[in-house]
Amino acid sequence: MRPHHLTSRKCLKFHHIIVAVRGCFLGSACSVGIIISTLCEASYHVFGWYIVVLTLFHYSEYITTAIGNPSTLALDSYLLNHSWAYGIAAIASWVEYFIERWLLPDMKKLWYVSIIGIIVCLWGEIVRKSAMLTAKTNFNHIVQTKRQDDHELVTWGAYKFFRHPSYVGWFWWSVGTQLILVNPFCVIIYTLASWSFFNERIHFEEMTLLSFFGEKYLDYQKRVGTGLPFIKGYQYIHCPPTGEN
Repeated sequence: MRPHHLTSRKCLKFHHIIVAVRGCFLGSACSVGIIISTLCEASYHVFGWYIVVLTLFHYSEYITTAIGNPSTLALDSYLLNHSWAYGIAAIASWVEYFIERWLLPDMKKLWYVSIIGIIVCLWGEIVRKSAMLTAKTNFNHIVQTKRQDDHELVTWGAYKFFRHPSYVGWFWWSVGTQLILVNPFCVIIYTLASWSFFNERIHFEEMTLLSFFGEKYLDYQKRVGTGLPFIKGYQYIHCPPTGEN
């Protein structure tokens, strides 16, 4: 066997090991969340629920990508290293939770708020994962700036109700996680930060979609909203040639 073939096999084996390690980490963290939510003091229960919801989201991102678009499956499909801003936001939510639990422990026992958060997260997950499975090979975690030969405009399933169902699902999931933790400040911050992120991302993505599909996408825009509050997306304005009335 040639040396470069051996190297390729070693790299592939190492990649599989890293994927398995991350999956094992998420599974272990989920188990810790279950233990916290059942065996620890009552004010810690919501943090356990949050860990379970968080780990299931990241694990299901990888699994759903594997089912719907396996050709793009990668270590990053777990979305554990999504961005530095995502990591900072997560840490900020933990800091708020533990400070408030220390100062106002009874606040973290408002079960009805956490239950609402779980329902919101579940709704977000259903919308996002249905979008990924509907789009299949047309879905990618990274905005595409070059149209592939098999890329088509998806307007059925979840896309019949929202132009960007995967973003709708992620938006509500992120807000729901802070409701689970009963974090009043992070609920507001997460809502504003997520809205700003998706507003900018949708604007950019729709510019590329218009370049890919032209009038077909313009018609789709007229029929279906983005699905996110107060976000209209990229608004194409046709300017007639000079001298034309």
